[in-house]
Amino acid sequence: MLEVKNVSLGYGATTVVQNVSLRLDQGEIGCLLGPSGCGKTTLLRAIAGFEPVRAGHIDLQGRTVAAVAQRVPPQHRDIGMVFQDHALFPHLTVDGNVGFGLQQLSKTERAARVQEMLELVGLQGMGQRWPHELSGGQQQRVALARALAPKPRLLLMDEPFSSLDTTMRESIAREVRAILKHAKATALMVTHDQNEAFAMADNVGVMSHGQLMQWGNAVQVYCAPATQEVARFVGEGALVPAQSTPGGQWQTALGMLPAGHPHFQTEQGVQVLLRPEHVRLVEQGVSAQVRERTFRGSHFVLELELPDGQPIMAKASLNALYGSCDIVRIGLAADL
Repeated sequence: MLEVKNVSLGYGATTVVQNVSLRLDQGEIGCLLGPSGCGKTTLLRAIAGFEPVRAGHIDLQGRTVAAVAQRVPPQHRDIGMVFQDHALFPHLTVDGNVGFGLQQLSKTERAARVQEMLELVGLQGMGQRWPHELSGGQQQRVALARALAPKPRLLLMDEPFSSLDTTMRESIAREVRAILKHAKATALMVTHDQNEAFAMADNVGVMSHGQLMQWGNAVQVYCAPATQEVARFVGEGALVPAQSTPGGQWQTALGMLPAGHPHFQTEQGVQVLLRPEHVRLVEQGVSAQVRERTFRGSHFVLELELPDGQPIMAKASLNALYGSCDIVRIGLAADL
């Protein structure tokens, strides 16, 4: 459905996106994940047709819509957009907003399609309400229904949940994913929130400094990060020194890791990635000083420091709440 091939973008003398390639098949949901300023929104705008490409090309269903010497206007790309602030028309009812892009249909057909969309997003019976009478989550669903109503080939979403309360984002993301899957829609969104990306997407692309560092499913990105930047941005953890053994395993200060454990060649030598769940509190182990305890509901994450100054993180049970000691013993989890 969508193929981005070796695309570079920029403003003036500044290159914002460099040599990015990705693809989405029919019915897939993709997400571009990264911090502010990494180029993810600029890439989304180029796919929509709002920004020209400096190199490479963008294809929709095998048709090139953007290249150095070719640019199909946004209105001719058959793409739907869900904006960061929803951008609902305040002077139109919910029915009016959802039916806004259906002017080519007869009045009867338009009304039927609007009702179909409202049922899809769970807002049946609310067609005569005004945008200001809706909650943030309901406004998000109206914006989604409006974008899906014309049956676009591709749906683009720019930070679609950023205006919602933090506690609502993940649950709304799961609801939106279910709606998109039911509609068999192909979608690409951008966000800086990992939980949103993991809740929504079939494939996640991690961007940094204008480059796509990794494109894969959430498990691949979290468990097998392709670069140090991905390892640091996605999830929590620490990079610790390791030495290769004759058997191909990795020897660390906490013990032995299997050969396939994520590792990176750095200027300081090989470093392996240890997530908090890789490290446990044990009775006999390496001494570590507790720097910080963070409560996560079902467990604690401890920020620790080894005797040589190496920072590390560990997952601890709720019993850690009652521990007054500043020194703990740690080792590797048994299921590594």
